[in-house]
Amino acid sequence: MCLIFQSGCGFYLPGSYPHKYVVGDPLYVKVNSLTSIDTEMPFSYYSLPFCKPQEGVKDSAENLGELLMGDRIENSPYKFKMYTNETDIFLCQSNKLSPDYFKLLTKRIDEMYQVNLILDNLPAIRYTKKEAFTLRWTGYPVGVKVQNVYYLFNHLKFNVLIHKYEETNMARVMGTGDAVEVMPTDPKGGSDVPGYMVVGFEVVPCSVIHDANVVQKLKMYEKYPSPIKCDSTAVSMPLKEGEPVVFTYEVAFEESDIKWPSRWDAYLKMEGSKVHWFSILNSLMVITFLAGIVLVIFLRTVRRDLTRYEELDKESQVQMNEELSGWKLVVGDVFRSPSNPALLCIMVGDGIQILGMAIVTILFAALGFMSPASRGTLITGMLFFYLILGIAAGYVAVCLWRTIGCGDHKGWISVAWKAACFFPGIAFSILTVLNFLLWGSHSTGAIPFAVFVILLLLWFCISVPLILVGGYFGAKAQHIEYPVRTNQIPREIPAQKYPSWLLVLGAGTLPFGTLFIELFFIMSSIWMGRVYYVFGFLFIVLILLVVVCAEVSLVLTYMHLCVEDWKWWWKSFFASGSVAIYIFLYSINYLIFDLKSLSGPVSATLYMGYSLFMVLAVMLATGTVGFLSSFWFVHYLFSSVKLD
Repeated sequence: MCLIFQSGCGFYLPGSYPHKYVVGDPLYVKVNSLTSIDTEMPFSYYSLPFCKPQEGVKDSAENLGELLMGDRIENSPYKFKMYTNETDIFLCQSNKLSPDYFKLLTKRIDEMYQVNLILDNLPAIRYTKKEAFTLRWTGYPVGVKVQNVYYLFNHLKFNVLIHKYEETNMARVMGTGDAVEVMPTDPKGGSDVPGYMVVGFEVVPCSVIHDANVVQKLKMYEKYPSPIKCDSTAVSMPLKEGEPVVFTYEVAFEESDIKWPSRWDAYLKMEGSKVHWFSILNSLMVITFLAGIVLVIFLRTVRRDLTRYEELDKESQVQMNEELSGWKLVVGDVFRSPSNPALLCIMVGDGIQILGMAIVTILFAALGFMSPASRGTLITGMLFFYLILGIAAGYVAVCLWRTIGCGDHKGWISVAWKAACFFPGIAFSILTVLNFLLWGSHSTGAIPFAVFVILLLLWFCISVPLILVGGYFGAKAQHIEYPVRTNQIPREIPAQKYPSWLLVLGAGTLPFGTLFIELFFIMSSIWMGRVYYVFGFLFIVLILLVVVCAEVSLVLTYMHLCVEDWKWWWKSFFASGSVAIYIFLYSINYLIFDLKSLSGPVSATLYMGYSLFMVLAVMLATGTVGFLSSFWFVHYLFSSVKLD
């Protein structure tokens, strides 16, 4: 029934449904963490001396993804009545600003912190005009500094866009005549009672000076004695130590033509969207064309070599081997065990897990199951798929270990255990260090201790057992047999004109060319607070990245074999995995040129720490693609040659 409903109402954002409000119904505004692109450290809304609700501060139910992202959604004293305009509403008067609170407020204003409000799951949006352009912002600033004087935005002008509720014939949607009886009816009345849906939530912050003596006898939600004029272009409420702050608000409702399915359009519109589309399309076309040329040349060269070699008789083959050099001369060494084989198996297993998680998560997001309306579902989904794909990681790691060991089962438990601890161990180490920094700053971005314990339990109670189960099946499965025998004495590798690792490191430029444009939008989404939603394009780029990584590694492996360099195992891994180096360099470039306002060593450490974590995951995923494609190619190449 859920699948049928999803297909019938496919235009709705998954994870949300229209809520009907009758005129006069209460609407409650919620608050999220204060955020800033200047520090990248979120703080609780009530860490500043704002008004608190009469019933006390209560946390909203949050999923694991929201907690990991630093969201802390709480109730607020702002409340409205549906389709009831109200003006000059007194909220509260704060206590006299202590030196600590005054210093904290001025610091948050200097750091450009934004207040984030939510109504009916819609973030508050603010419009500003710059020259001939209208800019959109989520949230509003705590205050502003003008000529070394700090002003606080203490009056909010809300504009709620509503659309008349349209009754849906559930029987038609569900495809059954019994649906009306099954689905519960609205207890507030039938279809004759007009209802409305919230389709927009706009806020205009103002700095208004109030008379502290007038409001002393006022209670929350009572009308302010004199009219309040909200002028967003002027400020008049300077912050002064030892003086209280009065908070007020007003709300107006406006009927809009925006329908429920389109209410997120205002948030999803990206500046320069045409440039985004054309740049992505151009990148896809160029990289696809280039990869096609490389693939065609590569296949023709290999096919010619194989055809010439197989057409010769045995004596001519022996003579050819004596006269020529190339990949035919490393037949007895090409499958010689690499250095640190266990580490290679572990990294390939973890790479399979990360790559599988990325593909499945982005595919689900592209299909609309992880929309911005459902906060935290993207991170929660990534974590879920990562845990489940532990079976694949253990299976691949142990299978590769047995293949390198020519079918030997010895040590598979150790390999599976290390695969379960390698990447998660590094990730937890990075997150722990960053978490201590956030804890020390009292930021809501710090992972709560209880959530940290939950993550550890997920790791050791779900991920580790699943990887061991996958390793068990890998130990029982048939290992891949080499098509040629390995000589006892390794062949000497001729001296090269240039270091082979230089070519390997340079190979990452081509995969980086497929994703650097998309990488900019992803970085902007993470660090600049912009909404990223073009998962369809991201999925295409991911598939293209996988293809290019495979082709680059194939070409590099063939080039190394042609110069009689049979140590291809690790080089094939890093040929495509070296794209991580360029992503890390791009991250540094983004920090210097796009995050110029990022201040403080803690913020820079957070940025570099998370970038390092991302780069490590990309290296394992892309390196795994390159290694497996090269392994398949080498196995296919030498199994196609006639040998005694």
